[in-house]
Amino acid sequence: MSKHAEVFSSQELDRLLEVAVAAASQAAQELERWRSAFAVREKGRADLVTDADHAAQEAIRRTIQAAFPHHRFLGEEDAVGWTPEQTRPADDAPPTWIVDPLDGTSNYVHDVPAYCVSIGLWFAGQAWLGVIHDPRLQEVFTAVRGRGAFLNGRPIHVSSTPLLRDSLLSTGFPADHRRQLRNLAAWQYLSAHAQTLRRTGSTALNLAYVAAGRHDGYWAFDNYAWDVLAGAVLVQEAGGIVTTVTGQAFDPFRPDIVATNGRIHAELLRCLADVPYPQQSDPAA
Repeated sequence: MSKHAEVFSSQELDRLLEVAVAAASQAAQELERWRSAFAVREKGRADLVTDADHAAQEAIRRTIQAAFPHHRFLGEEDAVGWTPEQTRPADDAPPTWIVDPLDGTSNYVHDVPAYCVSIGLWFAGQAWLGVIHDPRLQEVFTAVRGRGAFLNGRPIHVSSTPLLRDSLLSTGFPADHRRQLRNLAAWQYLSAHAQTLRRTGSTALNLAYVAAGRHDGYWAFDNYAWDVLAGAVLVQEAGGIVTTVTGQAFDPFRPDIVATNGRIHAELLRCLADVPYPQQSDPAA
């Protein structure tokens, strides 16, 4: 395929998805191989990185670059210290694979079965596909732009929950405790407006669960593209809505995101706007 093509053909999309699924499977095998014998080192307070991260990311890189040597690759472990905006590909960049080889690292370290591999594809200002592979439950979520969302090959759809008060919402917190105050305020406020809240420790799985109708919505203020790109494609293709916290069009290179079944979206945005945030925090930043 031409790396500067404006639109992928159906056959090209088939091949892109096939390679992404294979790469995610290879990475998942690496995670399980390392699970009982990894070495942990500190990347920051409460922000762990393991040898498994790097082994899984290299497995993905090898698989993708063997199939598409002219594509760009952006993995979480390649961009430590970057801001979300600094990870944005240039307008004329070739197709860019945006990868989190291990989303839910702290869960993985503690053997909590809530982590996954997340692979998304960005090109010409659009998200084209997402694959999220959960090695513990052996669940593979896939979505291609315009083709719907699937779990292990079966179609999935967002929930039909109509009201926030009946909803299960999930969120994520940054590793740096100094940046958690904004979302702690949102958590406290929304706990009185939703049926229940979850903090699973894996943004990608949270979004996959919104797509599958297990969660009704997700919000967060501090994500990177590798956290949300694949999951956002899943939610959109499953019939949901993804925006910024202020209701603007979804941008994976901005840190804030709201993803819902669509029915509760406006109500959740209103609640997030009404949160009494700490004075130093801007919910739209």
